Amino acid sequence: MTLRVAVVGSGPAGSSAAEILAKAGIETYLFERKLDNAKPCGGAIPLCMVSEFDLPPHIIDRQVRKMKMISPSNREVDINLINETEYIGMCRREVLDGFMRDRAAQLGANLINATVHKLDIPTNNTDPYTIHYVDHSEGGAQGIAKTLKVDVIIGADGANSRIAKEIDAGDYNYAIAFQERIRLPQDKMAYYNDLAEMYVGDDVSTDFYAWVFPKYDHVAVGTGTMQVHKASIKQLQAGIRARAAKKLIGGQIIKVEAHPIPEHPRPRRVVGRVALVGDAAGYVTKSSGEGIYFAAKSGRMCAETIVELTNGGSCIPTEKDLKVYLKRWDKKYGLTYKVLDLLQTVFYRSDATREAFVEMCSDLDVQRLTFDSYLYKTVVPANPITQLKITAKTLGSLIRGNALAP
Repeated sequence: MTLRVAVVGSGPAGSSAAEILAKAGIETYLFERKLDNAKPCGGAIPLCMVSEFDLPPHIIDRQVRKMKMISPSNREVDINLINETEYIGMCRREVLDGFMRDRAAQLGANLINATVHKLDIPTNNTDPYTIHYVDHSEGGAQGIAKTLKVDVIIGADGANSRIAKEIDAGDYNYAIAFQERIRLPQDKMAYYNDLAEMYVGDDVSTDFYAWVFPKYDHVAVGTGTMQVHKASIKQLQAGIRARAAKKLIGGQIIKVEAHPIPEHPRPRRVVGRVALVGDAAGYVTKSSGEGIYFAAKSGRMCAETIVELTNGGSCIPTEKDLKVYLKRWDKKYGLTYKVLDLLQTVFYRSDATREAFVEMCSDLDVQRLTFDSYLYKTVVPANPITQLKITAKTLGSLIRGNALAP
């Protein structure tokens, strides 16, 4: 037999999964509702993703080597990468996603421009799933209703995942991100040549941070807040615009975007022969709100598990087989998520703790540990002496900011 797998959603998660499956010779169908989609996103990717996913230079708009952290009182801390070969990649999602999707199709995935709206779930472990979808490549604006039978489904269709709803994967808390793309005059854009800014404070985000990230010919200016505070999102966006006003003089808004961000993994990420990856699974980190690398990595790990446990597609996997992917994922990244969750709980709860956070970021040991953890996607252990120094400095920052409330 030839295993048939449908991947729903062609962002970094879906395209990475489809690429692995297609390269293994598995019959792969990659569904994407909107081929020119430009997902609202800060667009920062770690250095390890560039090499690990073989991304060419033209995917990267800017190589950021400088970060500026700005506290509620407008205290600025500059963080510079010491190693000139290291950088944070800044990209536009329409460029990154398009490249990864096209590469998967070139390797053999069947790309279908369609909206998936329903699944027929089999009653036993061997019958196929039936996907109901509207094909947008045929039938004009309305499209044509079609069906496809497959053995396995990978849901990579984002925070509002239809696949997650169809398998009753459960809900999760989510945040709202709001972003404006602003084209700046040349002299203003030069300031952001290799610099990104992060602002913290109740005026720009009650739960996270706000950002100014450089892109090809513009900057992305945005903020985020928990869903329960979504009514204040435009007020928070006005806050970051006000804080960065002098640097944005003469800027022209060319695009306004908003989207949901998962706050934790869904209760069920594998049900039967359906697995969720990326935002659909809830793989966005606390504190940083990062999800691009983790989306691509989860798609790849899920597909690799399918290839391995079906001997290259020669048999149908079971739910137990697919859950091997979850065990591997949680073992590799579970600690990273817990640490970032703790950081958000400690440092984002008040302006006093945010002041302490920015003060702590001025320490070179903290900067190196933070950058190593971000660039290479591991919670890098410091040596015991350095760890004690960081702990002492953290407590000192909190005490000086009167942030150690009971």
